[in-house]
Amino acid sequence: MASLYLHIPFCKSRCIYCDFYSGTDTSQRASYVQALCDELKLRSTYLPTRVLDSIYFGGGTPSLLQKEDFERLFEEIYTHFMLSPSAEITLECNPDDLSADYMAQLKTLPFNRLSIGIQSFDDEELKFLKRRHTAQKAQEAVALCQANGFENISIDLMYGLPNQTPETWQKTLDVAMRLGVQHLSAYSLMYEEGSPLTRLRNAGKTTELDEATSVALFEQLIDTVALYGFEQYEISNFCLPTFHSRHNSSYWHGVSYLGVGAAAHSFDGVSRQWNVANTVRYMAGVAAGQLEVEREELTDDERYNEFVFTALRTRSGINLSDLEQRFGNARLAYCLRLAQPYIDGGQLELRAGQLALTRAGIFVSDGIMSDLCYVD
Repeated sequence: MASLYLHIPFCKSRCIYCDFYSGTDTSQRASYVQALCDELKLRSTYLPTRVLDSIYFGGGTPSLLQKEDFERLFEEIYTHFMLSPSAEITLECNPDDLSADYMAQLKTLPFNRLSIGIQSFDDEELKFLKRRHTAQKAQEAVALCQANGFENISIDLMYGLPNQTPETWQKTLDVAMRLGVQHLSAYSLMYEEGSPLTRLRNAGKTTELDEATSVALFEQLIDTVALYGFEQYEISNFCLPTFHSRHNSSYWHGVSYLGVGAAAHSFDGVSRQWNVANTVRYMAGVAAGQLEVEREELTDDERYNEFVFTALRTRSGINLSDLEQRFGNARLAYCLRLAQPYIDGGQLELRAGQLALTRAGIFVSDGIMSDLCYVD
């Protein structure tokens, strides 16, 4: 199986943690959708199989697309690919785009999963993040999706915000759990170099939350969602049984995927490829039939390191038989030798042929992953 990801870098207003350009202009939107269709045709043979197990419309705000845009894209997808009978088809969306009229459109389309970018159920935190929705609107959006028959709903939350407290975070978690969603992704606020948020911090206009408090909020998250039957199947992802995201899992388990759109990444099992991030250059290249991309051929060492990094992020961890089959007995012995101090210290555990993080290990996972990597 393989996955398809369509990157839609639209945003009605720049968010404090992103730099997406505005995509509300009708002609601009139509041009970009045409470029996506053209790229799907150009790269229809990229994947080792044409059978898709998941399709994900994400990045930016795909919910700014209209019914006719989606219909064009699905027509192009169906022309070049086949879908498995149980394929997961996800739309990323913002709460304020989910009106009754828009939901009526979505019901006629093949989507069977929605991922809603809520971030917080605290209005002050939403204002800081420059989100257009309120906490109330976010709750109403989820209820509207449920009323329209969607039974696989994921929400995104964010912790580690300046001035966030255990009390405000608990309020957000309690509201999220009461909504009856099936999946939750929760990410720590990141201060990436050159981002608007980092510029605010450097100018002294906001203060980064200390690491100890962020860790405490993460522990609070794990404990709260477990009470509602959610399992942590990846460091930042939680779900009710059987509601794992196939799109997310494809990255962690080395499944081939095709990324379409400006800045989209792809992986065919051997090499990585990513499109130019500049949207104008991306569309010009596709129109000329010469997609502007960069490629990276992975060495055996790089593939091993990536295997360790991605597998350890998951609850199941590293399948040691799989590691040996892919990289040989010497590399298996190398991994186990470096893992032993963490096994002795209780940060890693061996269970049924799997090497996995313990709860204590999750909080130092970056260091563990780095130490298990192969360095020549």
